[in-house]
Amino acid sequence: MVVVVWCFLVFFPSWDETHFGKMGSYYINRTFFFDVHPPLGKMLIGLAGYLSGYDGTFPFQKPGDRYEQHNYMGMRGFCAFLGSCLVPFAYLTVLELSKSLPAALLTAFILIFDTGCITLSQYILLDPILMFFLMGAVLSMVKSNSSADRPFSASWWFWLSLTGVNLAGAIGVKFVGLFVVLLVGLNTIYDLWDLLGNLSLSVVMFGKHLLARVLCLILLPLALYTAMFAVHFTVLNKSGPGDGFFSSAFQSQLIGNNLHNVSIPEYLAYGSVVTMKNLRMAGGYLHSHWHLYPEGIGARQQQVTAYLHKDLNNLWIIKKHDMDTDLSDPSSPVEFVRHGDIIRLQHKETSRNLHSHQHEAPLTRKHFQVTGYGINGTGDSNDFWRIEVVGRKAGKLIKVLRSQIRLTHVATGCILGSSGKTLPKWGWEQVEVTCTPYLKETPNSLWNFEDHVNPKLPNISLDVLKPSFAEILLESHMVMIRGNSGLKPKDNEVTSKPWHWPINYQGLRFSGVNETDYRVYLLGNPVIWWLNLVTIGLYLLITVSTAVALKRGVQLTSEFKELSRVVLRGGGQVMLGWLLHYLPFFMMGRVLYFHHYFPAMLFSSMLTGITWDALLKFCAGFLSPSTSARKVYGGGFLVLILLILYSFYLFHPLSYGMIGPMASDPSSPMAGLRWMDSWEF
Repeated sequence: MVVVVWCFLVFFPSWDETHFGKMGSYYINRTFFFDVHPPLGKMLIGLAGYLSGYDGTFPFQKPGDRYEQHNYMGMRGFCAFLGSCLVPFAYLTVLELSKSLPAALLTAFILIFDTGCITLSQYILLDPILMFFLMGAVLSMVKSNSSADRPFSASWWFWLSLTGVNLAGAIGVKFVGLFVVLLVGLNTIYDLWDLLGNLSLSVVMFGKHLLARVLCLILLPLALYTAMFAVHFTVLNKSGPGDGFFSSAFQSQLIGNNLHNVSIPEYLAYGSVVTMKNLRMAGGYLHSHWHLYPEGIGARQQQVTAYLHKDLNNLWIIKKHDMDTDLSDPSSPVEFVRHGDIIRLQHKETSRNLHSHQHEAPLTRKHFQVTGYGINGTGDSNDFWRIEVVGRKAGKLIKVLRSQIRLTHVATGCILGSSGKTLPKWGWEQVEVTCTPYLKETPNSLWNFEDHVNPKLPNISLDVLKPSFAEILLESHMVMIRGNSGLKPKDNEVTSKPWHWPINYQGLRFSGVNETDYRVYLLGNPVIWWLNLVTIGLYLLITVSTAVALKRGVQLTSEFKELSRVVLRGGGQVMLGWLLHYLPFFMMGRVLYFHHYFPAMLFSSMLTGITWDALLKFCAGFLSPSTSARKVYGGGFLVLILLILYSFYLFHPLSYGMIGPMASDPSSPMAGLRWMDSWEF
């Protein structure tokens, strides 16, 4: 409740609210945009804003801009509500796994009084939405396991289906939702393997179990996930800032795009005036202008670049490589360009030919320079290019928008491409175009023809060339994957490494950078995070000791046997969840931030509840008087809860806002709390 109330009291956007709040506005305005994450989280934010009266007009330009009269409360309140649901979800999960009320309560206390969870939950972010579905999937999975003795009952079907719904929700918010899909998948494989070994179960009944899981845990999530994108593309039907990341054929379906409701010739012919768009995300249009490459940058010839905007300097004329007749003459016959033809591309504005040679490219080493060369279309053999359509046979026609083509330089064998690198000011900060000798087929070296003008050819509506939903779905995922892998840190941006996260090494500024600002700083409650870290070590020690004792045939009481089962089975599921949500980040090449650890933190918090409950019960079990045992057990929990509460009392300003001097100033009220030099609050 304290999170839900507080989220209304900060009157300006913080950190990534400028991204996800803006994307919520795009949904309300039906404006197409691009993001590296699947659409569900942003759609829900937009829906919450729409239902609460937000009109989608706040610009979300930078943190610190005041909301003024704009109604942001619905979006923040929605995220805060989902964030607050993590507590009962974790409580019920631990209660189901351990059958221990104190273990569940300790887990709930950890999440209620963690400053990091509070901070993430009180703003317009994807993280509380992701963690809601993630924890919903884990709780549903555990409940489904508990219903295993009543297969095909109403409750069994309910929890199994709800697991699938939550899996679709988790992956529909962020691709890291795949980790909980993997967790549920491994749990399902274990259960099916166990059923296969049950000789009292017929093969037909085992087949029913298998089909039920395929239906609820594979087909249902896939159907829901696909439906999210269907809604996404239906709602965002107006041209917007995301157009350029997608293909020309896709852009032609967006209202307001220059390709919408346009009629152009379908097949490419000699004499056509065209623009070529690189298929690399933000690869740009093939472009040239009168400016030359500067001294020392290859040959001092006309620059060829990739430009991200529509421009007359993007226009090229397709000509035969061995003749220069006037193909615009109405009396001359139409001759179509075919796969495998050798062509020349003449820049319409400057009459120079697209040219390459063995001079090194300006920025990309071992690639060849691409220039504009010749006078009035007259050049040399280095102007010749072989045009090839991906997946087509020689002699096939080339379709505008839809055909993916590559241009191979005849003289050197290199392939025309956009490197994605930005040229210096002498290149007008446009994108570098090179000719790569490496023949690997990537979006960098693939192009399509977009604009197409040829008076001798009949025009067709671009609706004929519109992609199917399956093609749009595939394209959107390719763009998202490339966008994710291309995320690199910006200047002065605070990033972190995975080994920083469990030790709470470095936080993240949500708002404010100096003592005159209202500052919120994302950092976990130190006692909680370090307790979680110690508990992981303790859990491994307890697990190994218990496994060795059972293997050696040590006689345990019925109570200790039950504790061992909880530690090995219940704690093992949670430990596996932590590993799956933490270790993969060590292999990721994209930029990483502190908040990426919070799904794993949920699992380590549940593990803390289960482990300390078992540890204190083990300790109490060695004390013979029942009164002493109860004191050890109850006292241990009381000490842990008091430590958590006191630490929260000290560090709660990190979540609820700090004013005055920075903690590095001895006069700051937070000065004594900067326990690590890497904390920058």
